[in-house]
Amino acid sequence: MWKTVRRAARATGHLLLAAAMAFGVWIFVCVLLIAAIGTLVVVGAWLLPETVLLIRRIAGAKRQLTASWTGVRIPEAYQPLTGTVRERFRTAVRDPGTLTDFRWMVAYYLYGALLFVALPLWPVGLVVDGVWSGLLRREPVVLPLIAKVADLEADWSTALLKPSPEARLTRRVEELAATRADAIAAHGAELRRIERDLHDGAQANLVALSLRIGLAKRAYDRDPQTARKLLDEAQDQAEQALTELRHVVRGIHPPILTDRGLVGAVRALAAGSGLQVTIDDGGMDEGVRPPAAVEAAAYFVVAESLTNAAKYSGSFRADVRLGRTKRGLRVRVSDVEGGGGADESSGSGLLGMRRRVAALDGTVDVSSPVGGPTVIEVELPCVW
Repeated sequence: MWKTVRRAARATGHLLLAAAMAFGVWIFVCVLLIAAIGTLVVVGAWLLPETVLLIRRIAGAKRQLTASWTGVRIPEAYQPLTGTVRERFRTAVRDPGTLTDFRWMVAYYLYGALLFVALPLWPVGLVVDGVWSGLLRREPVVLPLIAKVADLEADWSTALLKPSPEARLTRRVEELAATRADAIAAHGAELRRIERDLHDGAQANLVALSLRIGLAKRAYDRDPQTARKLLDEAQDQAEQALTELRHVVRGIHPPILTDRGLVGAVRALAAGSGLQVTIDDGGMDEGVRPPAAVEAAAYFVVAESLTNAAKYSGSFRADVRLGRTKRGLRVRVSDVEGGGGADESSGSGLLGMRRRVAALDGTVDVSSPVGGPTVIEVELPCVW
């Protein structure tokens, strides 16, 4: 019984806030009419974009209120109102989100007062359910209706505030354009890095190797000892060039991923990180492997995170968790005892990590409060 009363009280609070917001919407309709009239006479054309922005904030507050009751977030899909007055006006009029919010406001003008349906149920419910449930030990029948009214209000709000397919498509195109630009930028940076590594490393060693071999050939007849010494140096130079080439290859796609898979590669990273790393493979050591691009992105995330933890966190321990989800791969790296305060603008590699993950339509969540720890969670979509 008390559980039912508490849920009914929470539902009443939700409906009370909804009714207060509906009252605000009724008042705001006057502002909307003023904006419409001002727009018609051209003098107030600048007022419409500002009014649309205010409507977006009201709709956003309603989305948060509904999400707090249902536990499900309602996405937003708006076009940014930027540029000149003419451009802002055109965007405000053509944005599908404007029509969605306006339709919700008109409907909310009617169903926002569901609180007055729920309030009369309280005295009836306390009497009826008090006898029915308190004395007869039966399930309450009246007070649960209050929660159902709140559910109905939340369902209507969710249905009306969800972005239209056109708005979702527009938002998706914008996201893909942004991630494509990031992927191109990351690809260009990676090519420059490979070119720099080849030029400053392997190429320089190969040039030095060629010079030593040439000197050894000239000195072979008249000074065999010097020639032998030059050949020894040339051999060392060749080994160094091979090391540089292996380093470049590992930067493109680590061979260990192909040989041992993601779990084995992560264990190798942990062994060479200088930290005490705890690894939870989530049962990924057995079964189907994710696509090569997803494995490479996950490997890069772990490698960059462990490098940052060793350099900046001040922690001697780290925790790596891999997990298979219904829609992809989850990677979580924590420095356990780090000091926190990670800043993406300080060149810590987090921006490159975001770009690499975004190119695969994944998400990166970084939590690094002052005092620590720093936790990096990555979701990479893929088909198992």
